[in-house]
Amino acid sequence: MKLPRLRTVLVTPFGLLALLYVVVAVKFAMDDDLVAAYEASPVHHATVAIFGASGTAGDGILKAALANPDIKKIHVITRRATPRIAAGVDSGKVQMTLHMDYLDFSAIREQVAEVDAVYWAIGTSSVGVDEKTYGTIHVDFPMRFVAEWTSVRDAPDLSFHYISSSDISPDSRMMWAREKVRAETALFEFAEGSNLRVIAYRPDYIGPTEEQAHIGQNLLYWFFAPVRSAVRATEIGQAMFEVSARGPQFDNGDRLGTLSIIRYSDAYERRQAHEIRPEGDQKTGQLP
Repeated sequence: MKLPRLRTVLVTPFGLLALLYVVVAVKFAMDDDLVAAYEASPVHHATVAIFGASGTAGDGILKAALANPDIKKIHVITRRATPRIAAGVDSGKVQMTLHMDYLDFSAIREQVAEVDAVYWAIGTSSVGVDEKTYGTIHVDFPMRFVAEWTSVRDAPDLSFHYISSSDISPDSRMMWAREKVRAETALFEFAEGSNLRVIAYRPDYIGPTEEQAHIGQNLLYWFFAPVRSAVRATEIGQAMFEVSARGPQFDNGDRLGTLSIIRYSDAYERRQAHEIRPEGDQKTGQLP
């Protein structure tokens, strides 16, 4: 009788978890709670800037931006080129600027002085990184940038879209979680009462673009996606563009979790499918 009891003890928790997974996946599969169509005229930003386009999330944002017919020019501020950045440059839609010092943005004033929306995807893993270095990258870098940007761009409505993380808290035992909260708080407070709105995106697992992902990353995405705990990097970009287009609907300090990112990405795709465009400006598909 000992073996059956041991087997029961070991198998039962896995069975319950599997059942819970199925229930949650079915619930979300049946979810038809769509974001309502935006009735006002969308705010189209013809010129935007992307930081961190060489990374996983930034690559997806860039892919989505290249496919967005409303965006005519993309300033990519980066330390290195990638095949997608190079393809964007060749298409004429991307202006790449190599920039190394992310505590001093004075060299790119000319580029950012013409943008009203910035999509920020600079970040690093906390593995092997001390708290000071992690804080410099995730807090000091974006704070120095928004200070420089708002000093050279005096437009009535600027939006800064910051990729944060889920499950973060100022009281967390995890250093990275505390630093992400510190970054959000500092950015929100900086923008309070100004012409700048900061929106934070808190995804769970970020799946790379399909052509960039290896099999392990795809397996993680396919496992978490049915329970709405994963998004493709391109979905983050689409959600950012939809939030930008709905400007007045969002306030400084708003945060979007994984489910909201998915829903606004879907709203973006529905709006793009139904928007009437001038002859010769039709959406023709995604660039590579």
